[in-house]
Amino acid sequence: MLISVAQAQIFFMVFTRIMAMVLPVPVLGGQTIPTQVRIALGIILSAILIPWTPLPAEAEALGLFAFAGGIFRELIVGSIAGMASVLTFGAIQMTGELMGIGSGFGSGRVFNPTLGESGSAVDQFFIMVGMLLFVVMNGHHVVIQAIHKSFEIVAVNQPVPFSDPETLVRMAAQMIATGVQMALPVVGALLLADLTLGLLARVAPQVQVYFLGLPLKIGLGMLAVAFSFTIAIPMMQRMFQSVGPRMLELITR
Repeated sequence: MLISVAQAQIFFMVFTRIMAMVLPVPVLGGQTIPTQVRIALGIILSAILIPWTPLPAEAEALGLFAFAGGIFRELIVGSIAGMASVLTFGAIQMTGELMGIGSGFGSGRVFNPTLGESGSAVDQFFIMVGMLLFVVMNGHHVVIQAIHKSFEIVAVNQPVPFSDPETLVRMAAQMIATGVQMALPVVGALLLADLTLGLLARVAPQVQVYFLGLPLKIGLGMLAVAFSFTIAIPMMQRMFQSVGPRMLELITR
């Protein structure tokens, strides 16, 4: 079967959008995944998700500037949709940061290769649990389904859907609120520990509160993190189940 230049141009535009939507998902396009694997995944998804109807050999190809504009449009559409994944995993990262700040783990920063940023031990542990839950719940299937449906909402080489910015702002506010809610049990427990240590310092000034409080807060923080999963796991499940609809909501006119 002969592949015309127009067909090849459509394939590259589809590949551009898919890569822009896949790369923000750490499980599918994280920095720990080799570049060759990410490119191969994009090529395979481009060949599978799009129903290929061979164009006639005489089909007119796009000009250089028109093709460059089409690539740029697909990059914008994919990046807008990928913001849902960025906000979802950003909320999980923020939860780990809030837990680590007061528990004493915030002072020890460790490079996180998955997100390409440094974070605390609690932050990395929370992100690892989140990614494991994402795979167990077949969240990657939800993302792939959303990628396929995106071509039904916005066809290839069509004008960029300028959705209401309020949608993105509302979605970001919801993710921030969810991240804070998941961290509240740990933050509340550590706040009570600080208040208790402050009262102890006033009642018994001879007690070295600093040296007593650091290991106490670390142990209390680890215990509170363990109990917080009873709240965090169901909230993360709802976040991962809705990541696909959120991706499509951002590109819906």
